Amino acid sequence: MSHHFPPDGIAQLISALFRAVGCPDADAALIADHLVESNLVGHDSHGVIRAAKYIDWVGRGEVLPGARTEIVRSAGPLAVIDGGFGFGQVVGAQAMQEAVARAAAHGFALIAIRNAGHLGRIGAWAEHLARAGLVSVHFVNTSGYGILVAPHGGSDRRLSANPVAAGAPNPGGAPFVLDIATSTIAEGKIQVARNKGEVLPEGAVLDGSGRPTTDPAAFYGPPAGAILPFGGHKGSGLSFFCEILAGSLTGGGASNPDSPTAGRLVNNMLTLAVDPAALDSREGFVTDVAALAAWVGASPPIEAGGRVLLPGEIEARTREARLRTGLPLDGTTWDGLCAAARRLGVPLPPSLNGATDA
Repeated sequence: MSHHFPPDGIAQLISALFRAVGCPDADAALIADHLVESNLVGHDSHGVIRAAKYIDWVGRGEVLPGARTEIVRSAGPLAVIDGGFGFGQVVGAQAMQEAVARAAAHGFALIAIRNAGHLGRIGAWAEHLARAGLVSVHFVNTSGYGILVAPHGGSDRRLSANPVAAGAPNPGGAPFVLDIATSTIAEGKIQVARNKGEVLPEGAVLDGSGRPTTDPAAFYGPPAGAILPFGGHKGSGLSFFCEILAGSLTGGGASNPDSPTAGRLVNNMLTLAVDPAALDSREGFVTDVAALAAWVGASPPIEAGGRVLLPGEIEARTREARLRTGLPLDGTTWDGLCAAARRLGVPLPPSLNGATDA
């Protein structure tokens, strides 16, 4: 059974939990806002469900509250940033500040992040840059802890879920954002399905024997199963290049169980951000993107009453709806938050005492 919760109340609770495990106030608020925003836009797999796991990682010393980034190489538009195993939401925000500043100075920026904690919803970074007027593309991997995905034709885990995101300013409203995993399904969505007692879609997951399954529990095993890449060889090939671009090229390392950082969740990300004015007039860019959106969006819908949805529109609609109705959280996720609050001595905000059935 899911319940609806006020987003502000959930953000207050999560911020307090992260303060309780040693995060500075500003960092705790940033992490909480990022997680809640993920739920608001419908990416529940990268939202509040992650909080309890993050707290466990802190307890094991795998994520370091208050860690600060270090720019280990700076050359004009290029920066290599070591996250020092800090929270990915904090590292990512600092890295995007670098991207905006360097793109303003040079017309583009190439930012390599290594040794960051879980970076959360990658589309959030594309949105951030799009709102700053930049077009961007982002490639992400883990160095070994997050190996979940079978390569095309394989039957066990060899690759990470390896998301790819892209963003662009939208002259007509919310930014255009593409945010996809190179796996058929994100591991967080399997967690959500398990918590809700739901089955998985066909063709997404293998069990520990390499057989197709729709049972979330069969994915977790033992023995552990694997997620399939989307689109067969296409997703598998794109995932392989995420490992090269985000892992090998940044110095954070590609997915490998023998990686020096394979014992903790480490995200690496390569970001390319471009100021359209550096390549052409900004007015020409805006006009052309608006024409593209109008042309693509005007395609006759395949279903009666339907319409073409452009990248980012589903998230914008979901956000609008959930701001009205509240965040739908399953019982397992809510119970996990409450257990963490009791363990850390954090009181529930008063606004969270009146949840309503979904």
